[in-house]
Amino acid sequence: MGKKTKSAKGTTITLKAAQNCVELKEGKRCLDLSFKEFTVVPKCIQKLSAMDELNLSRNRIRIVPDFIASFISICALDLHSNYLEQLPGAIGCLQNLLLLNLCNNRLTSLPSELGLLKNLHTLYLSINQLERLPSSFSALKELCHISLSDNRFTRFPGCLSSLDKLHKVNMARNPIFTKKAAGQESLMMTDRFYLVKDKALCDVCLNKCQTGRKELEESEPE
Repeated sequence: MGKKTKSAKGTTITLKAAQNCVELKEGKRCLDLSFKEFTVVPKCIQKLSAMDELNLSRNRIRIVPDFIASFISICALDLHSNYLEQLPGAIGCLQNLLLLNLCNNRLTSLPSELGLLKNLHTLYLSINQLERLPSSFSALKELCHISLSDNRFTRFPGCLSSLDKLHKVNMARNPIFTKKAAGQESLMMTDRFYLVKDKALCDVCLNKCQTGRKELEESEPE
């Protein structure tokens, strides 16, 4: 008992095996189930819901089960490098979440319930297939950093514009449309595209950015 066994559905994790994956990091209880090769999140981990952090990264998970809502105390949830195509609305129950990592999945859309994560500081969404964000993101008033690189955005998500604490947006390698003269637009794929608020820059840096922006606009081909 307690050993990992292989099945057609991938690795099966027993409760005893999961308990052996609980670590104490800087006073926080972390359930680290990364690199376990399972395709289905083990139901038994519901009995370990009194965690501070949950790491399910680098597996082959396609669906996040609704019982994720039982992990109401976690402040960090790591799901990067899986096969996720969608998220359940139940994820909006994680009211204590400060960090959510969904990088390197297959997400094409996000549930509006993500807007319920009122304490979220950092959100990683890079390397997915997203074209837009839910309008509910405008409610993420504590969000400071969001990574959207390597997706399919053609414009800056307007729902982020009203977030006063948001100081870093990474939108590198998205097919961004840029404005040109006479109302025309052109498609620009950038290797680097970071957005910061003007008020976060000193006068010298702000002037440099504005000058660089003007030179870029003038150099665009007609």
